[in-house]
Amino acid sequence: MQLPKDFIEKYKKLLENEAQSFFDSLNEDTQKAFRINSLKLNYKDISMSLGEPIPFINNGYYGQIHGKSLEHQSGYVYSQDVSAMYVGQVVNAKPGEFILDLCAAPGGKSTHIAQQLDNEGLLVSNEINHKRAEILVENLERFGAKNVIILNESPENISQNFPPIFDKIIVDAPCSGEGMFRKNHDAIKYWHKDYPNECSVRQKNILSDVIKVLKPGGELIYSTCTFAPEEDEQVVQWILDNYRTLRLANIEKCDGMDAGRPDFANGNPELVKCVRLMPHHFKGEGQFIAKFESTEPQKVIKKKKRKRNKQNNFQLNKTEFELWRQFIKPFSDDLANQNIDNFKVFNNHLYFYKNDWPDISKLKFMRPGLYLGEFKKKRFEPSYALALTLNPEHTNKKIEFTNDQWAKYLRGETVNIDVQVMNGWYLLTCNQKAFSFGKVVNGIVKNFIPKKIRFK
Repeated sequence: MQLPKDFIEKYKKLLENEAQSFFDSLNEDTQKAFRINSLKLNYKDISMSLGEPIPFINNGYYGQIHGKSLEHQSGYVYSQDVSAMYVGQVVNAKPGEFILDLCAAPGGKSTHIAQQLDNEGLLVSNEINHKRAEILVENLERFGAKNVIILNESPENISQNFPPIFDKIIVDAPCSGEGMFRKNHDAIKYWHKDYPNECSVRQKNILSDVIKVLKPGGELIYSTCTFAPEEDEQVVQWILDNYRTLRLANIEKCDGMDAGRPDFANGNPELVKCVRLMPHHFKGEGQFIAKFESTEPQKVIKKKKRKRNKQNNFQLNKTEFELWRQFIKPFSDDLANQNIDNFKVFNNHLYFYKNDWPDISKLKFMRPGLYLGEFKKKRFEPSYALALTLNPEHTNKKIEFTNDQWAKYLRGETVNIDVQVMNGWYLLTCNQKAFSFGKVVNGIVKNFIPKKIRFK
């Protein structure tokens, strides 16, 4: 790897006698790792080896997974760098909390948080770049969480349209990407000596907006995948200087993790509460994490009566609600018993959207809640996302595929079945893992895998 000359000179000065081992580590192989999804039925029943657990990551393991495996397609596993996993571990979301993941694509941290919430509370997962937001949608829908809103918005618009309701906010900020040089050599092409300072300006602007929606008594988790002090310790000190109601909380350091460096900023000893993950010390890519606690007391946010607005025009009518209930009743008692107020319809597309969730009618969204399916004339057609949230043990209306049939279906083909079943919709499973819906017509399962999901 050819590192920029200015980068080498910079870190020789900063790291001194450790500099050479740091540079050498950037030429080593990356460590592969993955998480397993506790939202799924029998989530440890997978073909991948669970022989090397990561001691400081719940449900995290060293090893490599294949993107075209059943476990990956059905949302049982997620490939993620160990260092990035530790950000989600630091978040430590509790069921019932309202969480904002501001810079969420491709979805590693959001899927981790969704597991922690265990379908209670709300995760608002945002990505400003539309193409990256589409990848975020795909990864979150595979994981099968029911309590996620996915936005495609700017931090400024988010700050203007949400009250301070979030118990925890995660800002995994866009940065100079120095910590990804080893994993992604293209990141080197964008780096120049002024780039970290340019990024720090953007990071401060993002933080200035998003801090406004943090609940009093809440937590802000700030992270980057860069080594640059300008974007790490110096941004943390800027927060402390400008937001006196926020204080640093100590982050536990496990083997190989370094403390934040006061000498990289203004010498404030509090900065040791942050964590640096350096590849010459730690088995992962470069990462920096800081956690802030709001010193303001926790307040109960009084709910205001909603005025009639755009969002309230998207309620189901009784005919639609009955079509939905007739469809879902054989598959999920929980969804079948939900009140009509917990659903929204946007252009004939139905979403699960609890009535105590915040109003997003003035924001650009990719998924305003769990996408359930579409009303077509006088029938309801279920979504791929809905299938991945369902527990196969809760329905008899399912068809078990062989591995060969699963692979054929994922290629977009129809599948002939030997079992005698009535025509209609069925939950499709393979090795007892729900992976899609299929519609049976005279012994043939019609294919409803979205085109962008299909295997080539």
